Amino acid sequence: MAEGRDVQWVEVGEGQSGQRVDNFLITRLKGVPRTLVYRIVRKGEVRVNKKRVKADYRLELGDVVRIPPLKLAPREAVRQVSEGLRNLLAGSVLVEGPGWLVLNKPAGLPVHGGSGVKIGLIEALRQVREDLDFLELVHRLDRDTSGCLLLAKSRPALLALNEALKHHQMDKRYLALAAGRWPARREFVSARLDRYDAGNGERRVRVDAAGKVARTRFAIREALPKATLIEAEPVTGRTHQIRVHAAHAGHPLLGDDKYGSREGESLARRLGLGRLFLHAESLTFPEPSSGRPVQIRAPLPAELEAVLASARVGG
Repeated sequence: MAEGRDVQWVEVGEGQSGQRVDNFLITRLKGVPRTLVYRIVRKGEVRVNKKRVKADYRLELGDVVRIPPLKLAPREAVRQVSEGLRNLLAGSVLVEGPGWLVLNKPAGLPVHGGSGVKIGLIEALRQVREDLDFLELVHRLDRDTSGCLLLAKSRPALLALNEALKHHQMDKRYLALAAGRWPARREFVSARLDRYDAGNGERRVRVDAAGKVARTRFAIREALPKATLIEAEPVTGRTHQIRVHAAHAGHPLLGDDKYGSREGESLARRLGLGRLFLHAESLTFPEPSSGRPVQIRAPLPAELEAVLASARVGG
């Protein structure tokens, strides 16, 4: 990656006012890993109004930020976006508003780089959308989940959308294919969840009475011979919540390599399913500037439609 040769002096505008300095740097220094950003802040190479600051310092309008020249070792550099990924992301925008956009996230792409992944969706999109000075995730989707993902293009929009999320003013609905016949009366799963280390640095989630409160509403969309197409609405937003709650109910999601069952794995193979069948189908949220409700839908990917067609005839 090319190195920056000169110190940059950047004056904070309205769009960056109130933003943490680490997030400001991560957005501005496209392709620079987070570890390096925190390192230069910690060493005092980043200054605000000629003074050292901590990573959580919140910028104010008119602040002048000193950004040092950076030289990245090849192992540190965030991978540049390939032409294929660039085109995929550019064509995945469902709707774009003045301070936000909703992307139809592809399955298999993590929202953040890390854990051996050189580039994630947010890092890639910041390279693709060079016209944007600000771009942050409002919420997350698992790596293997596809569908509606909301991002903010300004700090005021991010704050407004975060408040909507906090006060349960955002409605998220997922489509999932669960093994077996989901019982008609099983409309709600409430089971506390706890994260744990599964070995090799992998983090997983399990039902645990000492864990955090987690609630998911489920509804049957279509009963199939050996599986059930269900709609899932997470009332809370815990990691892997829908997947763990479905498994806890005795009907793990097909294609789930973390929480699935042997029977589910066998059925998934017969159906030709090569990924997790979990898709963020719709998202409703208040428009940050007007408060009017915005509803977005992401069509089910073709590979999942093909699996459904096979499941309807019994797999």
